[in-house]
Amino acid sequence: MPPRKKKSNNNDKTTVEKGGELEVKMSEDPSPVPDVSSNKETSSGNIGDLPGIGPATAKKLRESGFGTLESLATVSIGQLVAVGNLGEATSSKIIQAARDALDFGFVSADEILERRRNMLKITTGSASLDDLFGGGIETGAVTELYGEYRTGKTQLAHQLCVAAQLPRELGGLRVDGPIKVIYIDTEGTFRPERILNMTKRWEGDLDVKEVLKNIMHGRAYNSDHQMVLAEKAAQASQSEPIGLVVVDSLIAHFRAEYIGRGTLASRQQKLNQHIHTLLKMAEVGNMAVILTNQVHSKPDMFFGDPTSPVGGHIVAHASQTRVYLRKSKGERRIARIADSPLLPENETVFAITSDGIIDVN
Repeated sequence: MPPRKKKSNNNDKTTVEKGGELEVKMSEDPSPVPDVSSNKETSSGNIGDLPGIGPATAKKLRESGFGTLESLATVSIGQLVAVGNLGEATSSKIIQAARDALDFGFVSADEILERRRNMLKITTGSASLDDLFGGGIETGAVTELYGEYRTGKTQLAHQLCVAAQLPRELGGLRVDGPIKVIYIDTEGTFRPERILNMTKRWEGDLDVKEVLKNIMHGRAYNSDHQMVLAEKAAQASQSEPIGLVVVDSLIAHFRAEYIGRGTLASRQQKLNQHIHTLLKMAEVGNMAVILTNQVHSKPDMFFGDPTSPVGGHIVAHASQTRVYLRKSKGERRIARIADSPLLPENETVFAITSDGIIDVN
């Protein structure tokens, strides 16, 4: 059966659904780079304007997922040579030209503070949980949710898929046009019916059909497929108003495919590459990236909580905010900030109901 093609409202993109794989084919039109902070306004420049880049090279770069100055300025020479099929000298000149165009270098702390004041945050649907996150899930960063089964990781991921599409004044990212969400599903736990249930509480502010249309789901069947979907998401973010990327879960395939200490180094290197793709996508595209993670127990730990997230130091260093979720009584769950460069170690209680994530009465 041939793949089904869906034409978007824009004339510059065709989305192909093929065997659970999210594939976005970019057009040759050098459209401006979107920015979620303003519902995808114009970018800081066009790669075709860089010295030494003609129409053929610009086309090749866009097809390889480097359609913005930011993506070129932050890529390594080796990556551009491998992906863009260019020579080292040419790649070096292109990267340097992009950095010069963006005035890549140091900025003062007060400029960074001003940027962070304008940073967008996505509501979780629970006021207490939003307070724990300092106002909600921030864009431009990677947030990791880890915990045992039935602690609310996937439920919270589903809720954020809905909340991200809310108007900005209600805690979402939408201004004028739609906000898109990418959901990379590694365990087959995505349920559109759950999205419908969670949308009901915002019926007056969200169109249920549009909410589902704006969520692009990709089912990953192994770690390589998972990494390819992340790369396609990064490519799609250059033309689509993507505000949130969810990977549920990050470690499942890596944990199943790399067994024993002999494969640990290979697994961690591959995992590190995957996480850095997501981290770069969050920062360059100013979008929120949510990673759910599994846990394991330390059998030699006799005091305290033996539960620890999987992935080792690679995952720990990459996630800006790590949140530990655990069960409580009934529908209640406890969320605790385990690590953050800004937020204090604190915890709160929330509930999971048929309507989604809510505060505890």
